[in-house]
Amino acid sequence: MANESLTPSLISTRQYATLIRENIARVIIGKSEIVDLLLVALLSNGHVLLEDVPGTGKTVLAKSLARSLNATFQRIQGTPDMLPSDIIGVSYFDQKLNEFTFRAGPIFSHILLVDEINRTTPRTQAALLEAMAERQVTVERESRRLPQPFLVIATQNPIELEGTFPLPEAQLDRFFMRVQMGYPTEEEEQAILHRFKREEPLDALQAVVSGEEFLALQQAIRQVQWQPAVERYLLMLVRGTREYKDILLGVSPRGTLALSRACEAYAAIQGRDFVLPDDVKYLAPFVLSHRLLTTHRNRMRGKRSAEIITEIIQKTPVPTEDISSVPTSR
Repeated sequence: MANESLTPSLISTRQYATLIRENIARVIIGKSEIVDLLLVALLSNGHVLLEDVPGTGKTVLAKSLARSLNATFQRIQGTPDMLPSDIIGVSYFDQKLNEFTFRAGPIFSHILLVDEINRTTPRTQAALLEAMAERQVTVERESRRLPQPFLVIATQNPIELEGTFPLPEAQLDRFFMRVQMGYPTEEEEQAILHRFKREEPLDALQAVVSGEEFLALQQAIRQVQWQPAVERYLLMLVRGTREYKDILLGVSPRGTLALSRACEAYAAIQGRDFVLPDDVKYLAPFVLSHRLLTTHRNRMRGKRSAEIITEIIQKTPVPTEDISSVPTSR
Protein backbone atom coordinates (compact mmCIF):
# COMPACT_ATOMS: atom_id res chain seq x y z
CA MET A 1 0.00 0.00 0.00
CA ALA A 2 1.14 3.50 -0.79
CA ASN A 3 0.13 4.96 2.59
CA GLU A 4 2.26 2.86 4.90
CA SER A 5 4.54 5.80 5.73
CA LEU A 6 2.33 8.22 7.63
CA THR A 7 3.30 11.77 8.47
CA PRO A 8 4.72 12.17 11.99
CA SER A 9 1.75 14.26 13.15
CA LEU A 10 -0.75 11.57 12.19
CA ILE A 11 1.36 8.94 13.91
CA SER A 12 1.27 11.22 16.96
CA THR A 13 -2.52 11.40 16.73
CA ARG A 14 -2.76 7.62 16.88
CA GLN A 15 -0.27 7.43 19.75
CA TYR A 16 -1.98 10.13 21.77
CA ALA A 17 -5.39 8.52 21.18
CA THR A 18 -4.00 5.26 22.55
CA LEU A 19 -2.60 7.04 25.61
CA ILE A 20 -5.93 8.75 26.31
CA ARG A 21 -7.93 5.56 25.73
CA GLU A 22 -5.70 3.52 28.06
CA ASN A 23 -5.72 6.26 30.70
CA ILE A 24 -9.50 6.52 30.78
CA ALA A 25 -9.71 2.72 30.93
CA ARG A 26 -8.14 2.97 34.39
CA VAL A 27 -11.50 4.36 35.52
CA ILE A 28 -14.10 3.45 32.89
CA ILE A 29 -14.44 -0.23 32.04
CA GLY A 30 -15.49 -1.47 28.62
CA LYS A 31 -16.28 1.84 26.89
CA SER A 32 -13.34 2.22 24.51
CA GLU A 33 -15.72 2.78 21.58
CA ILE A 34 -17.43 5.66 23.39
CA VAL A 35 -14.04 7.14 24.27
CA ASP A 36 -13.02 7.00 20.61
CA LEU A 37 -16.23 8.77 19.60
CA LEU A 38 -15.61 11.52 22.17
CA LEU A 39 -12.09 11.93 20.82
CA VAL A 40 -13.44 12.13 17.28
CA ALA A 41 -15.83 14.89 18.33
CA LEU A 42 -13.16 16.80 20.24
CA LEU A 43 -10.63 16.52 17.40
CA SER A 44 -13.31 17.78 15.02
CA ASN A 45 -14.27 20.73 17.27
CA GLY A 46 -17.72 19.21 17.78
CA HIS A 47 -20.06 18.55 20.69
CA VAL A 48 -21.72 15.37 21.91
CA LEU A 49 -25.24 14.51 23.04
CA LEU A 50 -25.15 11.50 25.37
CA GLU A 51 -28.52 9.79 25.62
CA ASP A 52 -28.91 7.12 28.25
CA VAL A 53 -30.53 6.25 31.54
CA PRO A 54 -28.95 7.58 34.78
CA GLY A 55 -26.09 5.71 36.39
CA THR A 56 -24.23 4.49 33.31
CA GLY A 57 -21.08 6.54 33.98
CA LYS A 58 -21.59 9.62 31.82
CA THR A 59 -20.29 12.10 34.40
CA VAL A 60 -17.31 9.95 35.36
CA LEU A 61 -16.44 9.52 31.69
CA ALA A 62 -16.48 13.28 31.10
CA LYS A 63 -14.32 13.90 34.17
CA SER A 64 -11.87 11.18 33.11
CA LEU A 65 -11.52 12.73 29.67
CA ALA A 66 -10.90 16.18 31.16
CA ARG A 67 -8.24 14.87 33.55
CA SER A 68 -6.53 12.94 30.76
CA LEU A 69 -6.21 16.17 28.76
CA ASN A 70 -5.25 18.32 31.76
CA ALA A 71 -8.37 20.32 30.90
CA THR A 72 -10.71 22.34 33.09
CA PHE A 73 -14.06 20.70 33.76
CA GLN A 74 -17.42 22.06 34.88
CA ARG A 75 -20.75 20.32 35.40
CA ILE A 76 -24.22 21.88 35.22
CA GLN A 77 -27.34 20.13 36.48
CA GLY A 78 -30.24 21.05 34.23
CA THR A 79 -33.36 22.30 36.04
CA PRO A 80 -36.44 24.21 34.82
CA ASP A 81 -35.51 27.31 36.85
CA MET A 82 -31.99 27.59 35.42
CA LEU A 83 -31.28 30.90 33.68
CA PRO A 84 -28.88 31.60 30.79
CA SER A 85 -26.73 33.66 33.19
CA ASP A 86 -26.27 30.54 35.33
CA ILE A 87 -24.33 29.06 32.41
CA ILE A 88 -22.71 32.06 30.73
CA GLY A 89 -22.03 34.33 33.68
CA VAL A 90 -23.16 37.79 34.72
CA SER A 91 -21.88 41.35 34.97
CA TYR A 92 -22.31 42.95 38.37
CA PHE A 93 -21.35 46.27 39.90
CA ASP A 94 -18.35 45.91 42.21
CA GLN A 95 -18.69 48.60 44.84
CA LYS A 96 -15.06 48.27 45.94
CA LEU A 97 -13.76 48.84 42.42
CA ASN A 98 -16.64 51.19 41.53
CA GLU A 99 -17.06 49.47 38.17
CA PHE A 100 -18.88 46.59 36.50
CA THR A 101 -17.12 43.24 36.70
CA PHE A 102 -17.86 40.08 34.75
CA ARG A 103 -18.19 36.87 36.75
CA ALA A 104 -17.62 33.99 34.35
CA GLY A 105 -20.06 31.10 34.37
CA PRO A 106 -19.23 27.41 34.11
CA ILE A 107 -19.24 27.56 30.31
CA PHE A 108 -15.73 29.03 30.54
CA SER A 109 -14.10 25.63 30.77
CA HIS A 110 -12.52 23.19 28.32
CA ILE A 111 -15.07 20.45 28.91
CA LEU A 112 -18.59 21.36 30.01
CA LEU A 113 -21.04 18.65 31.07
CA VAL A 114 -24.68 19.78 30.88
CA ASP A 115 -26.55 17.05 32.72
CA GLU A 116 -30.18 16.55 31.68
CA ILE A 117 -30.19 19.41 29.20
CA ASN A 118 -33.81 18.67 28.31
CA ARG A 119 -34.88 19.74 31.82
CA THR A 120 -33.80 23.31 31.09
CA THR A 121 -36.14 25.77 29.37
CA PRO A 122 -35.77 26.61 25.66
CA ARG A 123 -34.35 30.01 26.63
CA THR A 124 -31.54 28.39 28.59
CA GLN A 125 -30.95 25.77 25.91
CA ALA A 126 -30.59 28.57 23.36
CA ALA A 127 -27.90 30.20 25.52
CA LEU A 128 -25.63 27.36 24.52
CA LEU A 129 -26.07 27.92 20.78
CA GLU A 130 -23.58 30.75 20.31
CA ALA A 131 -21.02 29.06 22.54
CA MET A 132 -21.28 25.74 20.69
CA ALA A 133 -21.15 27.29 17.23
CA GLU A 134 -18.86 30.30 17.68
CA ARG A 135 -16.69 29.31 20.67
CA GLN A 136 -17.65 32.58 22.30
CA VAL A 137 -20.42 34.17 24.37
CA THR A 138 -21.77 37.70 24.29
CA VAL A 139 -22.59 39.51 27.53
CA GLU A 140 -23.62 43.16 27.57
CA ARG A 141 -22.73 43.37 23.85
CA GLU A 142 -19.17 42.24 24.56
CA SER A 143 -17.94 38.98 23.04
CA ARG A 144 -15.74 36.77 25.18
CA ARG A 145 -13.75 33.88 23.74
CA LEU A 146 -14.02 30.45 25.33
CA PRO A 147 -11.02 28.28 26.24
CA GLN A 148 -9.64 25.94 23.59
CA PRO A 149 -10.17 23.08 23.13
CA PHE A 150 -13.86 23.36 24.01
CA LEU A 151 -16.30 20.46 24.24
CA VAL A 152 -19.92 20.43 25.39
CA ILE A 153 -21.20 17.03 26.51
CA ALA A 154 -24.94 17.24 27.10
CA THR A 155 -26.93 14.35 28.55
CA GLN A 156 -30.59 13.54 28.46
CA ASN A 157 -32.69 10.65 29.66
CA PRO A 158 -34.59 9.28 26.63
CA ILE A 159 -37.10 7.42 28.81
CA GLU A 160 -38.32 10.01 31.31
CA LEU A 161 -40.04 12.77 29.31
CA GLU A 162 -42.43 14.35 31.82
CA GLY A 163 -41.36 17.80 32.93
CA THR A 164 -38.83 18.13 30.12
CA PHE A 165 -38.38 20.47 27.16
CA PRO A 166 -37.39 18.44 24.08
CA LEU A 167 -34.50 19.91 22.17
CA PRO A 168 -35.68 21.54 18.92
CA GLU A 169 -34.21 20.35 15.63
CA ALA A 170 -32.07 23.50 15.29
CA GLN A 171 -30.47 22.77 18.65
CA LEU A 172 -29.98 19.08 17.89
CA ASP A 173 -28.17 20.01 14.68
CA ARG A 174 -25.56 21.85 16.74
CA PHE A 175 -24.43 18.59 18.26
CA PHE A 176 -21.72 16.91 16.28
CA MET A 177 -22.92 13.44 17.20
CA ARG A 178 -25.39 11.59 19.39
CA VAL A 179 -24.13 8.61 21.38
CA GLN A 180 -25.68 6.05 23.73
CA MET A 181 -23.55 4.66 26.58
CA GLY A 182 -25.41 1.40 27.13
CA TYR A 183 -25.27 -0.99 30.08
CA PRO A 184 -22.05 -2.91 30.80
CA THR A 185 -21.81 -6.64 30.25
CA GLU A 186 -21.98 -8.96 33.27
CA GLU A 187 -18.19 -9.35 33.27
CA GLU A 188 -17.65 -5.60 32.98
CA GLU A 189 -20.08 -4.89 35.81
CA GLN A 190 -18.29 -7.40 38.03
CA ALA A 191 -14.99 -5.65 37.23
CA ILE A 192 -16.61 -2.33 38.19
CA LEU A 193 -17.56 -3.76 41.59
CA HIS A 194 -13.98 -4.83 42.25
CA ARG A 195 -12.36 -1.65 40.94
CA PHE A 196 -14.47 0.71 43.06
CA LYS A 197 -14.50 -1.46 46.19
CA ARG A 198 -11.59 0.14 48.05
CA GLU A 199 -10.72 3.31 46.15
CA GLU A 200 -11.89 5.95 43.73
CA PRO A 201 -9.66 5.49 40.64
CA LEU A 202 -10.65 8.89 39.24
CA ASP A 203 -8.84 10.64 42.09
CA ALA A 204 -5.50 9.18 41.00
CA LEU A 205 -5.93 9.80 37.27
CA GLN A 206 -3.14 11.90 35.74
CA ALA A 207 -2.99 13.89 32.51
CA VAL A 208 -1.34 12.24 29.50
CA VAL A 209 -1.82 15.05 26.95
CA SER A 210 -1.63 18.81 27.34
CA GLY A 211 -4.12 21.23 25.87
CA GLU A 212 -1.49 22.63 23.49
CA GLU A 213 -0.68 19.17 22.21
CA PHE A 214 -4.33 18.41 21.61
CA LEU A 215 -4.81 21.66 19.68
CA ALA A 216 -1.96 20.55 17.42
CA LEU A 217 -3.70 17.20 16.90
CA GLN A 218 -6.84 19.06 15.80
CA GLN A 219 -4.78 20.54 12.98
CA ALA A 220 -3.11 17.23 12.14
CA ILE A 221 -6.35 15.51 11.13
CA ARG A 222 -6.68 17.96 8.22
CA GLN A 223 -3.92 15.97 6.52
CA VAL A 224 -6.24 12.99 6.11
CA GLN A 225 -7.23 12.58 2.47
CA TRP A 226 -10.14 11.18 0.48
CA GLN A 227 -10.49 9.01 -2.58
CA PRO A 228 -13.12 10.50 -4.94
CA ALA A 229 -15.14 7.26 -4.76
CA VAL A 230 -15.29 7.39 -0.95
CA GLU A 231 -16.24 11.05 -1.02
CA ARG A 232 -19.06 10.29 -3.48
CA TYR A 233 -20.18 7.47 -1.16
CA LEU A 234 -20.50 9.93 1.74
CA LEU A 235 -22.50 12.32 -0.44
CA MET A 236 -24.81 9.52 -1.59
CA LEU A 237 -25.61 8.62 2.03
CA VAL A 238 -26.40 12.22 2.90
CA ARG A 239 -28.51 12.79 -0.19
CA GLY A 240 -30.33 9.55 0.53
CA THR A 241 -31.72 11.15 3.70
CA ARG A 242 -33.32 13.89 1.58
CA GLU A 243 -35.16 11.40 -0.60
CA TYR A 244 -36.38 8.87 1.99
CA LYS A 245 -40.19 8.66 2.22
CA ASP A 246 -40.42 8.93 6.03
CA ILE A 247 -38.15 11.97 6.27
CA LEU A 248 -39.61 15.47 6.24
CA LEU A 249 -36.24 17.18 6.44
CA GLY A 250 -32.98 15.47 5.51
CA VAL A 251 -29.40 16.11 6.60
CA SER A 252 -28.18 19.65 5.96
CA PRO A 253 -24.79 20.61 4.48
CA ARG A 254 -23.66 21.16 8.09
CA GLY A 255 -24.27 17.46 8.66
CA THR A 256 -22.29 16.61 5.51
CA LEU A 257 -19.31 18.58 6.82
CA ALA A 258 -19.67 16.99 10.25
CA LEU A 259 -19.58 13.47 8.83
CA SER A 260 -16.58 14.36 6.68
CA ARG A 261 -14.63 15.73 9.63
CA ALA A 262 -15.61 12.81 11.82
CA CYS A 263 -14.26 10.37 9.24
CA GLU A 264 -10.98 12.26 9.04
CA ALA A 265 -10.57 12.28 12.83
CA TYR A 266 -11.48 8.60 13.11
CA ALA A 267 -9.01 7.64 10.38
CA ALA A 268 -6.30 9.62 12.16
CA ILE A 269 -6.77 7.94 15.55
CA GLN A 270 -6.67 4.59 13.72
CA GLY A 271 -3.28 5.57 12.27
CA ARG A 272 -4.36 6.16 8.68
CA ASP A 273 -3.97 9.20 6.42
CA PHE A 274 -6.96 8.26 4.26
CA VAL A 275 -10.66 7.54 4.82
CA LEU A 276 -12.21 4.12 4.21
CA PRO A 277 -15.84 3.47 3.24
CA ASP A 278 -16.14 1.55 6.51
CA ASP A 279 -15.32 4.76 8.38
CA VAL A 280 -18.27 6.47 6.71
CA LYS A 281 -20.61 3.53 7.39
CA TYR A 282 -19.57 3.28 11.03
CA LEU A 283 -19.88 6.98 11.87
CA ALA A 284 -22.98 7.86 9.84
CA PRO A 285 -25.54 6.72 12.48
CA PHE A 286 -23.80 8.72 15.23
CA VAL A 287 -23.44 11.89 13.14
CA LEU A 288 -26.58 11.90 10.99
CA SER A 289 -29.50 10.25 12.80
CA HIS A 290 -30.29 13.15 15.17
CA ARG A 291 -30.31 15.61 12.25
CA LEU A 292 -33.39 14.09 10.63
CA LEU A 293 -36.94 15.35 10.95
CA THR A 294 -39.10 12.29 10.43
CA THR A 295 -42.84 11.76 10.08
CA HIS A 296 -42.75 9.74 13.33
CA ARG A 297 -42.95 12.67 15.73
CA ASN A 298 -43.21 10.74 18.98
CA ARG A 299 -41.02 9.51 21.81
CA MET A 300 -39.52 6.85 19.52
CA ARG A 301 -38.46 9.40 16.92
CA GLY A 302 -34.77 9.01 17.75
CA LYS A 303 -34.94 5.26 17.36
CA ARG A 304 -36.74 5.56 14.04
CA SER A 305 -34.10 8.00 12.75
CA ALA A 306 -31.33 5.53 13.54
CA GLU A 307 -33.25 2.78 11.75
CA ILE A 308 -33.64 4.98 8.68
CA ILE A 309 -29.92 5.72 8.54
CA THR A 310 -29.22 1.99 8.78
CA GLU A 311 -31.63 1.31 5.90
CA ILE A 312 -30.02 3.99 3.73
CA ILE A 313 -26.57 2.53 4.43
CA GLN A 314 -27.79 -0.93 3.43
CA LYS A 315 -29.26 0.36 0.17
CA THR A 316 -26.31 2.55 -0.86
CA PRO A 317 -23.65 0.79 -2.98
CA VAL A 318 -20.24 0.70 -1.28
CA PRO A 319 -17.23 1.65 -3.45
CA THR A 320 -15.54 -1.49 -4.71
CA GLU A 321 -12.59 0.03 -6.56
CA ASP A 322 -9.11 -0.15 -5.05
CA ILE A 323 -8.88 2.54 -2.38
CA SER A 324 -5.39 1.62 -1.27
CA SER A 325 -3.81 3.80 -3.95
CA VAL A 326 -2.60 7.27 -3.11
CA PRO A 327 -5.64 9.34 -2.03
CA THR A 328 -6.33 12.67 -3.64
CA SER A 329 -6.73 15.75 -1.48
CA ARG A 330 -9.66 18.11 -1.88
